[in-house]
Amino acid sequence: MTDDQLTPAHVARVDEDDDAVFYEMPRLVTHIDDAACAALADWYRDNLPEGGEILDLMSAWVSHLPMDVTYNRVCGLGMNAVELAENKQLSEWLVHDLTTNPTLPFGDNEFDACTIAVSVQYLVHPLEVFGEIARVVKPGGLVAVSFSNRMFPTKAVAVWRAASGPVDHSRVVGWYFNNAGGFETPEVTDISPNPFETDPLYVVTGRVSGETNSD
Repeated sequence: MTDDQLTPAHVARVDEDDDAVFYEMPRLVTHIDDAACAALADWYRDNLPEGGEILDLMSAWVSHLPMDVTYNRVCGLGMNAVELAENKQLSEWLVHDLTTNPTLPFGDNEFDACTIAVSVQYLVHPLEVFGEIARVVKPGGLVAVSFSNRMFPTKAVAVWRAASGPVDHSRVVGWYFNNAGGFETPEVTDISPNPFETDPLYVVTGRVSGETNSD
């Protein structure tokens, strides 16, 4: 994958059937263990703006936000209505399939920050989605993409499945930030609580530079 090329082969999946069917059954489980969930909540507490307006992209029944912090708005966009309705941290939610429509149904500069928790590996249109994130998050706003070593392998894109570990996965996410446009140089943080006993966890962050792809 070069700096100017993302081919269909990079985002091919083992299961190319309709994602709406795959996500039709609610999965009311966490996809990282309790220690990793707590580590992500702690990281959010330290880095997301208290009282801010947060977009929880690729959301589900938990957002991993700290329970002791109040946000003015937490908007969840995900694939399953039952899961989203169960998420008590969301002030609002909507079902939206980024595979069939990568355009986000929000206005420009609408959010202070955006999170994607352990789901970035499923993006079939990563540059379009990241470009949209740069549009809907205010200049200077933080975008935080976390990942572990878990996935639904049949729905993860080829470039993610081919990566050999966290360094390569971080490079993939960093490539998305750099090539979507509209972001400052991304940074990678290892927030694994104990890599020998718990799920590993990494966060790649980028701030919106104010130069987006919107016309």
